[in-house]
Amino acid sequence: MTKQNTIRIGITHGDINGIGYEVILKTLSDPRILEMCTPIVYGSPKVAAYHRKALNINDVSFNHIRNTKELLHKKANIINCVDENVRVELGKSTNEAGISSFDALDRATSDLQKGHIDALITAPINKDNIQSEEFNFPGHTEFLAQKFETKDYAMLMVSESLKIGVVTTHIPISKVSESLNKDTILSKIRIIAKSLQQDFAITKPRIAVFGLNPHAGDNGLIGTEDKEIILPAVIQAKKEGIMALGPYPADGFFGSEDYRKFDAILAMYHDQGLIPFKLASFERGVNYTAGLPAIRTSPAHGTAYAIAGEGKASPESFRQALYLAIDIHKNRSIYSEISKNPLKRYDINPNQVDESVDIEASDEEEDTL
Repeated sequence: MTKQNTIRIGITHGDINGIGYEVILKTLSDPRILEMCTPIVYGSPKVAAYHRKALNINDVSFNHIRNTKELLHKKANIINCVDENVRVELGKSTNEAGISSFDALDRATSDLQKGHIDALITAPINKDNIQSEEFNFPGHTEFLAQKFETKDYAMLMVSESLKIGVVTTHIPISKVSESLNKDTILSKIRIIAKSLQQDFAITKPRIAVFGLNPHAGDNGLIGTEDKEIILPAVIQAKKEGIMALGPYPADGFFGSEDYRKFDAILAMYHDQGLIPFKLASFERGVNYTAGLPAIRTSPAHGTAYAIAGEGKASPESFRQALYLAIDIHKNRSIYSEISKNPLKRYDINPNQVDESVDIEASDEEEDTL
């Protein structure tokens, strides 16, 4: 297992005209962070210096390195990934900002794939100006899934009190219904269940599954998707030993605080899950990509151009993203260790069993097999 203080955390600088550097600098200004991990910012020393001056943040200094072989532990490191002549225009969406966002992300992702860093935190990007021939995706999640050749993944919003995944992410609401099917929903349930065990150390997770329509369809009166698509997926998950329940109407579920009884929630579409999550946990929420072989987290906010350079941005969500990355790395190491040599399962041949021996197990014993 990697010692906690040597965990290498890669950080992409995101859009240079937004609040990315502000939340990064404010987080790294706490010296305790360097006791927990070794941060490596993928960005620009010049741009970092610009933001430090604009924000009057003087208690963060970077060790400039060319690659991760040169990193220093107990120091904040930075790798230059962008053109030295890049121009910062606070609060504006520019082509230069989009290019620099992608260049940092591409370099960091490559290092993550090669195992040069142990986890990645992505500062917010502008999903419009980053678009190019190299980046033609709705967001970080889809880009990373393609890079790691992973089809089975789920966006999971995480806070101390809530974990909410979504079946469909960045698609028009008009396409949500046609995008839902039993296999897709079941796949998301499986991914979240495994992530809760592997990444969050929850042995027997309970997952609530939302319906699509108001009142979860009212038994087919308000749409049939809940009864014909979502319910069969929940039933199959139960058959596989996953403690999934639903479909639940989303409004009543949160109104009655039933969410406190579950370890995670699976919503059918983006806003169904993210609106209640951000109402409850915007300041401390984290976006986590479950199902990837690598660890990636992100703050649950955007570029916030309106307050860029004003010193008003809270670093709390970014700080929680860093803490979560460290915790998941630790939990995965433990999970890998305890799962390394599982007991071999032997199937009993009835023809070779002495009939005088009672081999029927009790319900309690079967649960432990």
